[in-house]
Amino acid sequence: MPLDRYGVLVGTVRRHFRDRPDTQGRWFHVNIEVSAPLGVHRCAVDVDSKQSATGVRWRTFTISPGALGPAAHLAAGFHELARDRDSGALDYYRHPALVEGGGSWVSGTNLDAARALEPLLTPGRRVLIFGEPFDEGLGVHNIHQNQGDPYGSQWWDENGIWQDGATLTERPDGGFDVFVSRFSTQSDRTDEEGHPVPSDLRPAGRSLPG
Repeated sequence: MPLDRYGVLVGTVRRHFRDRPDTQGRWFHVNIEVSAPLGVHRCAVDVDSKQSATGVRWRTFTISPGALGPAAHLAAGFHELARDRDSGALDYYRHPALVEGGGSWVSGTNLDAARALEPLLTPGRRVLIFGEPFDEGLGVHNIHQNQGDPYGSQWWDENGIWQDGATLTERPDGGFDVFVSRFSTQSDRTDEEGHPVPSDLRPAGRSLPG
């Protein structure tokens, strides 16, 4: 089955901060605080290092509101989206604006990924965060590719199409700066259930929550 819930949070960037490092100096997320009608939401974007077993790869690019589709004009707040092309949902390999977005996937350290994302997070900018809302409290996670997880991983059952996560901030000219990411273990070729196509099945899995 796909994610339990999927949608987009629309609001304003309040601030961002990185995780507090653990006892080994590791940290895995850039956290974005988004102001919306119900309050401040914490949105956790994964930036695992390429040195981990599941390192994040990312792309940044700019798209127009027309290319983005219905989500570009949503009011502030969290909006659940149907898993299809007409709702405003995102799919890295099926949404024309993301397929044609330009740029190749980049891998690097968590610092590299954070430095690619953070310039988009100007306080006061309108922001769209695609992903899954927290079960408790205000916030969003799974702000990354949510399909293509390999057979045998604990995320296999959450694979689905038209439910990918992303961070978009609105530019002064009305366009959107986009940050999308996926784990190195996830396939970029998926079937209609979001599973890797048979020729791309391989045992692996993310070891950290996302």
